[in-house]
Amino acid sequence: MLKKTFTLIILFFLSSCGYEAIHSKKNSVNYNFSIGELSFIGDRDINLKIKEKLNNYTLTKKNKNFDLKISSSTDRAILAKDTSGNPTSFKSAIIINIEVLMKNELKNSFKIVEYFNYNNISNKFDLKKYEREIKINLAETATDKLIFKLSNIQ
Repeated sequence: MLKKTFTLIILFFLSSCGYEAIHSKKNSVNYNFSIGELSFIGDRDINLKIKEKLNNYTLTKKNKNFDLKISSSTDRAILAKDTSGNPTSFKSAIIINIEVLMKNELKNSFKIVEYFNYNNISNKFDLKKYEREIKINLAETATDKLIFKLSNIQ
């Protein structure tokens, strides 16, 4: 009975730890920029994830208002093969080129490259699903870097 009570008290204290998402609407107030217009070219999945994460910054207007032109692409390369020539490991990469415009003038331009190495899976359906998850996760990581770079533009 004492162990159950102790466990219940520990869970009570841990449940109110104050966790918040980093890029929530509440925390977007901490950044001193907003995004006026977004235009995308390239991979649809990556662009949708970027748009989803940048949506909080399009709702409010700040003193630094950026227009973004984003071009994204993916690349998958074979890193290793077995003796019969079948691939055993892959490298998946996403490349995002960003042009930052402020008052219709090019303010900054940069490229974000994220990559991930993984082993082959014999079931091709599971492999495609896993590759899509990797692509989405890489897009999230790249978007976090994009937000950080935008917050540091003077």
